[in-house]
Amino acid sequence: MGQSSSSHGLSPLSTHRHTNTARSEILYLMQSDEGRSELAKGIGGSQDYISELPDELLACIFQSLSSGDRSQCSLVCHRWLLVEGQSRQSLAVNAKSELLPLIPSLFSRFDSVTKLALRCDRRSFSINDDALILISFQCRNLTRLKLRGCRELTDRGMAGFAKNCKDLKKFSCGSCTFGAKGMNALLDHCSSLEELSVKRLRGINDGVATEPIGPGVAASSLKTICLKELYNGQCFGPLIIGSKNLKTLKLLRCFGDWDRILEMIANGKNCLVEIHLGRLQVSDIGLRAISNCLDLEILHLLKTPECTNAGIVSVAEHCKLLRKLHIDGWKTNRIGNEGLIAIAKHSANLQELVLIGVNPTSLSLEALASNCQKLERLALCGSETIGDAEISCIAAKCVALKKLCVKGCPVSDQGIESFAWGCPNLVKIKVKKCRGVTNEVAGWLKVRRGSLAVSLDAGEVEVEAVDASTSDGGAQEDGVEFSTMVSLVTGTSTTAGVTADAPLSNNVRPSLLKSRFGLFGGYLDLVF
Repeated sequence: MGQSSSSHGLSPLSTHRHTNTARSEILYLMQSDEGRSELAKGIGGSQDYISELPDELLACIFQSLSSGDRSQCSLVCHRWLLVEGQSRQSLAVNAKSELLPLIPSLFSRFDSVTKLALRCDRRSFSINDDALILISFQCRNLTRLKLRGCRELTDRGMAGFAKNCKDLKKFSCGSCTFGAKGMNALLDHCSSLEELSVKRLRGINDGVATEPIGPGVAASSLKTICLKELYNGQCFGPLIIGSKNLKTLKLLRCFGDWDRILEMIANGKNCLVEIHLGRLQVSDIGLRAISNCLDLEILHLLKTPECTNAGIVSVAEHCKLLRKLHIDGWKTNRIGNEGLIAIAKHSANLQELVLIGVNPTSLSLEALASNCQKLERLALCGSETIGDAEISCIAAKCVALKKLCVKGCPVSDQGIESFAWGCPNLVKIKVKKCRGVTNEVAGWLKVRRGSLAVSLDAGEVEVEAVDASTSDGGAQEDGVEFSTMVSLVTGTSTTAGVTADAPLSNNVRPSLLKSRFGLFGGYLDLVF
């Protein structure tokens, strides 16, 4: 962890006994100022827990605390300050320009940091190239870096950072201004890079003049590429095409025609398992190219109006391993029964299906229910054709279904009542914005099936007894999460969101995204 061991070393058995006895009492005492004072002095003249705990066990206790509690505990004594700093691996820093003179002392204390987030708000000047290069000298073991709003960084700073932090595995940037040269420097030096996420990169908005990005030495190790809201995202084409071990590709709201790049990806060797396309100019040509990705298991098509049933049929016929399919048809009626019947016919492994703005009928729903025997999660949103008959069909046929979401459909109590007997494995049903569904049916359904969690729009009738997570292990939108926020302008260590000039922490980001961007507002609100 970067620190020397305490002189009071314990055997593994002794350490385990201390974990069961001293740890619980210490955690209790840490909750108040008086308790921390007692710990620092020794409790009532009795056994001194501080001197007996080895540094490793003390660090383990710190890792069980919240960021704010860790920061307070570091003020108890010099040893706690040292151990807390040396055992902290994740750090989020308010990356204003005033940070530069504080960098040496900051990273001398936190000398074991491997995950670093640098964020700056819009109204402030961010750190510059010299600051980032200085950080790279002191954090050579970094494996994850997140940059947000660092508008003063240029290609020079990125190149200097890449030369010093060659073990980087995950890189994420948003609202930065460095360009293609800086990105290429990162790809040329970080041979272990596995995840790359780029959002609103201002430095590549020069149209045709922008130089291609990639592939670089990182192409052989990259497993995930996520591009969001890029004006000239096609310049990443050489990187995407050259990343032969790429598993996940996410292209969201990037301008330009992407059919050609998708064709080039599919024509070469690829092992893509997950593809997300959102608000993108892609047609059935691109979907036919995707159908050549025979290992594909997860496909999200969100607001891609040029995609039709023909493209979906092509994917269904060739991608036999498909497990999760999300389609937002944007109410264009270009994807409907024909495409869904093809999915039902060829996708026997389908476990999760989300249909937004798509108008299926009982014909395709019955085919899905009959042939997709592994279907566990189903969401039907904004569909004009999903009524009581269709809901009753789902209740009768989808034996394996565990979670169901119905939103904005012409469904009434009669349809929902069918789940009192149907779908024997159902554990959660959520109904939103369905005017024909009343509060009474939730209580009635709960009485009939006590183990079923029922959620309605009305606040007075909402029973939540089951974890409402959507699916297993989806990638995070912004890459790495960091638990700690250090406000360096004031020189104090603080919990994220407490200090006025500290950026928002990740635990409030989903609601912020929904309010600021209309792109996935309704989609993020889906809860199975």
